[in-house]
Amino acid sequence: MRRTIIDASQFELTEKVVAIKRVTKVVKGGRNFRFTALVVVGDGNGHVGAGLGKAAEIPEAIRKGKEDATKNLVTVALDENSSITHDFLGKFGSSTVLLKKAPEGTGVIAGGPARSVCELAGIKNIRTKSLGSNNKQNVVLATIAGLSQLKTPEEVARNRGKSVEELL
Repeated sequence: MRRTIIDASQFELTEKVVAIKRVTKVVKGGRNFRFTALVVVGDGNGHVGAGLGKAAEIPEAIRKGKEDATKNLVTVALDENSSITHDFLGKFGSSTVLLKKAPEGTGVIAGGPARSVCELAGIKNIRTKSLGSNNKQNVVLATIAGLSQLKTPEEVARNRGKSVEELL
């Protein structure tokens, strides 16, 4: 996965809580309850990240998740009609997410976890299909892994030593 360090302070990030889980640990004195929050942040202009926060209270877990997500921002290659540049399979763990380029007017056709990632990345037209495990955390991370590996036609042309017109 291509991860370039992005300074999050230059973006106006919006956040979306994808999942909140209550985790229980049984100890000698009884049960300890803690919360895990899966948070996705994005600027709606090609930058998106996901993070996990764990704490005794929900607001604190969300804050930690947002902090973690801003540290893990990736850049997404978008085309002229706010879709992805090419079809791709994103994989993380046993989750696989199929990301398909879509024409103008299609909208975001995606399930819950993948939808929040696509919307916060600024993608307006895309079709996705979640394959394999449907664990929310793995689906979000598989979607981000797929989006981060997308290449623009200019990048591919430069790598192959050709012009963009030759490729298209």
